[in-house]
Amino acid sequence: MAGNLRAAQKESTRRLFLTTALRLFTEKGYAATTIDDIVEAAGTARVTFYAHFPSRSDLMRTLVDELNSFRFDPADTPGERSHRRSLITVVSEGDAEAMAGWLRMIASRWDDIGPYLKAAHDAAIVDSELGTAVGVWLDEGRSDVVEGLGLAGRFDAATRRARADLALALLDHVARNWTDARWDTDREHALQVLIETWVSLLGIPQGPAQD
Repeated sequence: MAGNLRAAQKESTRRLFLTTALRLFTEKGYAATTIDDIVEAAGTARVTFYAHFPSRSDLMRTLVDELNSFRFDPADTPGERSHRRSLITVVSEGDAEAMAGWLRMIASRWDDIGPYLKAAHDAAIVDSELGTAVGVWLDEGRSDVVEGLGLAGRFDAATRRARADLALALLDHVARNWTDARWDTDREHALQVLIETWVSLLGIPQGPAQD
């Protein structure tokens, strides 16, 4: 019992550092946030921080790993089709309604994903090693889009990667920034523009031309 309690306390402290750091990284920026800032905001000591994380960079890497858990492939329950396969299927079919439904599912997670994305992109600017890890969750999405277009035989093969890059870059940008006050729009309008752009980039073309 005592061992279980210690383990629970250790995990609680570790989680406190992560949530505190994520808030500070989002508010102040990664470069401007020091370990002392995190320790003070968490109400702990530097020695406690180092018992959990060797450095600020290692803490950020843990947050990036959590971001990557938001990938498009986790199944909701064992045996169910994964989000990853759903994206491939949706892109392959090219149906505007299905594509809108998938994007709305992703948008429902923006509140959770947004702070991670902002902190991760900020950290990647000053830490090249983190930069490599930050894009993992989007790289899988790009691969899925290319695979879906390939299965459908839609668009010239030479343009599929570019279409995937543009679609996922826009998704990433909107997920990070839609809440910013400088956006003269609300979530629904931003999402609608995102849907229209995805359908234009990836959906079944209107008319005889494919490119």
